[in-house]
Amino acid sequence: MHIRPIRTDADHEAALREIEALWDAEDGSDASDRLDVLVTLVDAYEAHRWPIAPLDPVQAIEAAMAMNGHTSADVAALVGQSRATEILARKRALTLGMIRKIAAA
Repeated sequence: MHIRPIRTDADHEAALREIEALWDAEDGSDASDRLDVLVTLVDAYEAHRWPIAPLDPVQAIEAAMAMNGHTSADVAALVGQSRATEILARKRALTLGMIRKIAAA
């Protein structure tokens, strides 16, 4: 099994093509082992090349709102209008109770 490190975007593209070709490899086979190694290398390359910074709580709320089609009015319905405005403007911290209500919704 000859596998090289992924150092460039071209290497990355080639590894993705090979992963796609190996995707249905039988468990325990050499092809399956190669797939596992390539996926690990691609994951490491992507984490290094395109790191994803952790979201702060307000960014997480905004991302969830965007993904699920919610508005600040929906957050206000959970925690109150003035609190929602202050939270989304980063003028008020979230309390544990607010976090639980938002997470449950």
